[in-house]
Amino acid sequence: MDAADRFERHELPGRYGDAIDDRDWDRLDRIFTTDAVFDLSDLGAPRLDGLDAIKAFMDTEAQHPRTHPMTNIYVDETDDGVKLSFRILALLPEGRVGTASYYDDVVKTPDGWRVANRVITRRRRDRDD
Repeated sequence: MDAADRFERHELPGRYGDAIDDRDWDRLDRIFTTDAVFDLSDLGAPRLDGLDAIKAFMDTEAQHPRTHPMTNIYVDETDDGVKLSFRILALLPEGRVGTASYYDDVVKTPDGWRVANRVITRRRRDRDD
């Protein structure tokens, strides 16, 4: 795995967290492909199809944590493509702390690495998932 590509992919979670915390929806252009899928169903939210739907949801419907520190970031190249996984430690508005796991399929575009498919879960996935 090329070190520059690995580094760029490792930056995606931090860039995403900062964009959400700053409510700067245009910065999501540097995170997702235009046809990205973001599945939030495990959190009781919808599956979002396309960058425009992701931005609209984030702006009008999402219940954002107060901050998005990301951790346990790793990248795997598999026969099915490049997988990016990480966790969030979220400070929730009620003063509680929550965690969730993100599972991304990332692709290289002419503009750099982007998330094509994201699934977020409240828990770690079982090995069989």
